[in-house]
Amino acid sequence: MSGKEENKKKGDIGEALAAKILQRKGYTILDKNFRLRTGEIDIIAKQKGYIVFVEVKYRHNIDKGNPSEAVNYLKQQKIIATAKNYIQRKNLYDADFRFDVIEIIGGETPLYRHIENAFGE
Repeated sequence: MSGKEENKKKGDIGEALAAKILQRKGYTILDKNFRLRTGEIDIIAKQKGYIVFVEVKYRHNIDKGNPSEAVNYLKQQKIIATAKNYIQRKNLYDADFRFDVIEIIGGETPLYRHIENAFGE
């Protein structure tokens, strides 16, 4: 398996776990892996009147830092641009929005941190 395939597999595992975490917290999953030329949003969910755009970052360990550190300014801008397109396509102008990050550190018992309102415009 190539490095790219391995990363995709890890990402899929992380996103599935993040979706379960969100559902346990009362979120409704609206979309997964919404992809456009501008970028991709891992999970789009709804909670208490908010449409929540969620970036999931999974790492096996923290040797290279916390997973959320990978959501840099450029990544944030791509997510925001993609979210604007989603809002337009789905005609969701009346909803409130926010951008969350869920970081997962894998292993036997994965640890996670849900960072609400992690970034914005």
